[in-house]
Amino acid sequence: MLLAAVITPWIYQGGKWLAVTAEQRELPAILESVAGSCGRAEIGRFYDRALLFSALLLFPVMLEWIKHQAGAVAYPEANQRKRWPWKSACLQVIVGFLIAGGLLMALGAVLEFSGAYAAKANPPGMSRLISKVVVPAVAAPLIEEWLFRGLFLGLWLRFARPAVACIATALVFAFLHFLKLPAGAVIADPTHALAGFELLGKILLHFTEPLFFLTDFASLFVAGLILGWARISTGALWFSIGLHSGWVAAFKLFNLIFEGVHNHALRPWGVGESLRVGLLPLLTLGLTALVCRWALRRFNPASR
Repeated sequence: MLLAAVITPWIYQGGKWLAVTAEQRELPAILESVAGSCGRAEIGRFYDRALLFSALLLFPVMLEWIKHQAGAVAYPEANQRKRWPWKSACLQVIVGFLIAGGLLMALGAVLEFSGAYAAKANPPGMSRLISKVVVPAVAAPLIEEWLFRGLFLGLWLRFARPAVACIATALVFAFLHFLKLPAGAVIADPTHALAGFELLGKILLHFTEPLFFLTDFASLFVAGLILGWARISTGALWFSIGLHSGWVAAFKLFNLIFEGVHNHALRPWGVGESLRVGLLPLLTLGLTALVCRWALRRFNPASR
């Protein structure tokens, strides 16, 4: 985060220079595309890219640190890895997907019936559904579950109790999803050397807002707890991947088809701009946890 704050103003200036250069003379097609994106982007987008670059740059440092840690695991029974047969693994993915996606879409149906959401005038086409729903529902769970529930949670279980490890992983999981400039926030001079730190300060202050913390951040935190619990219960990532994929698919699909109705009685605390925001989605996650508790008994190695 700090490295991204340092390099963001320089990346911003470089991107805007590229955009101006593309307007003055012809560049290769790929540079033209990048220049167009840079010309439209605000500093928050440049911080996102700087954060990704910083994470990739420092990732080998973290891996090297992990290699030098003691091999002993504090709670080996929680950090066990089980190789499930492929049929059981597929079943875990499907069951997790149906539980998470089904309950979230059921919430969407209730909200649409109550008038909190209304159908959009122009429904999306098949190509848009694939790019906006199918691809994220496959790619995001695979990458994020390997990183958070595979690498990070496994690392934390070397030093902490399972409950502490799950909470820590869920906090990081939720926190990293909101490392972006809040809507309406303005950076006075994006080219200033300290502009990245001004942006980072506004991001961190956003976490002190009660509405955001209880209706948005809390939902992702609880989702992270459920995913970590599923990983420890099954000794594998399959059920977590299914849950994550179901949430992403339902969330993306509902947002493509429906839009929020402003000034509805349930807003802003009951529900927000999407199915991820509000106390009702948080309650739905609680119901999801109860259903998962029943379903996970079938896939718990200890119980078998």
